[in-house]
Amino acid sequence: MKGFFQQLFDYNYYCNKKMIDQCSGPDKVPDNCIRLFSHILNAHHIWNQRILGNTSDYGVWDLHMVERWEDIHYDNQRTTFEILSGTDALENRVEYTNSAGKVFTNEVKDILFHIINHSTHHRGQMMRTFRDEGLTPEPLDYIFYKR
Repeated sequence: MKGFFQQLFDYNYYCNKKMIDQCSGPDKVPDNCIRLFSHILNAHHIWNQRILGNTSDYGVWDLHMVERWEDIHYDNQRTTFEILSGTDALENRVEYTNSAGKVFTNEVKDILFHIINHSTHHRGQMMRTFRDEGLTPEPLDYIFYKR
């Protein structure tokens, strides 16, 4: 299972990098895309820190300048791979407090899958925003990535 998560996070990295590249181009980045991609980065960071038992540096909806996205994205990816490399029990439970102050516990594997699924969801919203703004988003289908 660990190898599969590494593949999924490689794919997630690839997709996020494509979005960063598209938003770093000469066109104006729609405000909604800045909000959504900052949220993707923040959530990934927050979940990594919850797994590690640390406090997050970012709030859920903090905004980041496009120029900072790549560094934050790389740090998120590196931290996730350190988590994957350092655990033999993806079934371990992590206790955390959510942004509303409620305490929950989830297995590491469920949190890792959530990071992937959450990112995919919001990238889809960004792609819709691109289309609404007359821009053509990069195709990010998993099967295309695997070909």
